[in-house]
Amino acid sequence: MSKTAYNLRYILYLVPLIFLIIFFFYPLANIFTLSLTFGAFEELFSKTYYLRILWFTFWQATFSTLLTLLIGLPFAYLFARYDFIGKGILRALVTVPFVLPTVVVAAAFRALFGVGGPINDLLMGALDLQRAPLRLEQTLAAILLAHIYYNMAVVIRLVGGFWANLNPRMNESARMLGAPSFRAFFEITLPLLRPTITSSAILIYLFTFTSFGVILLLGGPSFSTMETEIYRQYVTFLKPDVAAILALLQIIFTFALMALYAYWQRRSIVPLDFRPQQANLTKPQKWSQKIVWGLLVAGLGLFMLSPLLALVLQSFLNRQGELTFAYYQALPELRRGSITFVPPLVAVRNSVGYAVLTMIIAGILGSLSALLLTSPNRWRGWLDPVFMLPLGASAVTLGFAYVLTMDRLRTSAWLVLIAHTLVALPFVVRSLLPVLQGIRPSIREAATISGASPIRVWREVDLPIMSRALLVAAVFAFTVSMGEFGATSFIIRPNSGFLTMPIAIQRFLGQPGALNFGQALAMSTILMIVCATGFIAIERFRFADIGEF
Repeated sequence: MSKTAYNLRYILYLVPLIFLIIFFFYPLANIFTLSLTFGAFEELFSKTYYLRILWFTFWQATFSTLLTLLIGLPFAYLFARYDFIGKGILRALVTVPFVLPTVVVAAAFRALFGVGGPINDLLMGALDLQRAPLRLEQTLAAILLAHIYYNMAVVIRLVGGFWANLNPRMNESARMLGAPSFRAFFEITLPLLRPTITSSAILIYLFTFTSFGVILLLGGPSFSTMETEIYRQYVTFLKPDVAAILALLQIIFTFALMALYAYWQRRSIVPLDFRPQQANLTKPQKWSQKIVWGLLVAGLGLFMLSPLLALVLQSFLNRQGELTFAYYQALPELRRGSITFVPPLVAVRNSVGYAVLTMIIAGILGSLSALLLTSPNRWRGWLDPVFMLPLGASAVTLGFAYVLTMDRLRTSAWLVLIAHTLVALPFVVRSLLPVLQGIRPSIREAATISGASPIRVWREVDLPIMSRALLVAAVFAFTVSMGEFGATSFIIRPNSGFLTMPIAIQRFLGQPGALNFGQALAMSTILMIVCATGFIAIERFRFADIGEF
């Protein structure tokens, strides 16, 4: 390789690092400088209001994590050890909510459990009631249900996937020696599962600790976490210094959680006697087993599917329960006094445009990052976690940092695009990296010895192998951009023409009136279909099920 080509290669590798420095580290550093004021510290730690917010943030995340693990572990065992009709469909159904935007899940839960929703209508008819008996809007129960709904996929896919490969012979040997089943589980299986369960718990805690859309839309003003309070302190109360110190505390805690997650990931890499998943699968033999597992499968399917069906159904029904297309027909129109300031269909166009550009830019930056991490250099050990840092920083904190640092760009579409690219970048890197790491160096070396230039080696060796992973990464970036809500809620001005679908849905849900609610459901249905299609494409084109997401 010539010296010029070598230098050009590493100049290209520097591009994603420069992007991170300018658009990630520098804005977050501004939060640090703004938060170092005596007045902000005094207000935060002298008022019980903020202490209650800190306490609620921690305990709701803890309770959500425990409930998700308690409910998810039996289903992880079901998927790990049993084969049944529709298993693949149910696994996909469990995972779909995890890729849905928070505004879509919030709209789906309001469509299912709200006044006029199918559950309340069913209860009113069955019990002959005049008023809806179930009122979950702006309650803690709605928050916890949504968190469980979101994070079941983490337990089932991570713990269930690891459990499915464990060799059951150790348990069988223990039972042959007289140990009852529960003792074999607690003394053999559970210790082997503990690192994976702990990693899953940390991930769920991180997701629920930084939950924004669920708390804002389902909890309402009665419930506030650090995430929603950062938004309210800056947007509503105009206190950027208090918002900054809350953001700083959150950054410290989320980065600590990411470090703890990385530690447990390393702990989970131990030599074990794994077996192919299919070799460990059995079918329920006894009628009691068939009934129990059948009820569990039906219950899980109903829990995961009913909010999505309610969302679609309610988007086609008016208040009298009659079929209507009025909510969809109103999307191209700008009504007088509309809170979106542009026709809702323009928000759809904006979201698609942002998603396409995010897919291109994040794809280029992510490819360069993955190539840098797989090239022989002395910095790979610390570069890998650096590219994962945007995943640990909450989108709300990132959006807040942008309005502090780059407020002049808020009148253009560029700041939204930058934020979407930064949020999508870790997903692109993690989709490409395992495939690139699997390419044998001898293949590249043989091409180089034959006289191929670095660009030709990449084009004729790397690119054909990583093409499917590139497609997965592109779909990831597109889907993440379509559903991004936290950072965009800070960046988009109230009267901006660059409105996105999640922001439009949030504004419609926050206003009274059947038409506003119906348009929110219609847009949520469109967004749900786009994201679900993206997930199906990811599962379809993933290379040999390789990838970290």
